[in-house]
Amino acid sequence: MPKMKSVKGAVKRFKVKKNGTVKRGSAFRSHILTKQDAGTRRGQNAPKVVAAVDVKNIKKMIVG
Repeated sequence: MPKMKSVKGAVKRFKVKKNGTVKRGSAFRSHILTKQDAGTRRGQNAPKVVAAVDVKNIKKMIVG
């Protein structure tokens, strides 16, 4: 039986923290940030966590 491969797109996008939650990036951060107000931009700097219902699937994609 061959080994399961991890999904490389998921590996690049997510990181599993020590407590088991999964960190993710924030959308709308790449360019033209002048149109967003300051509160929105500050909020996008805060760390984001994946929803609990998706954690199992993401961990399966990362580990392979």
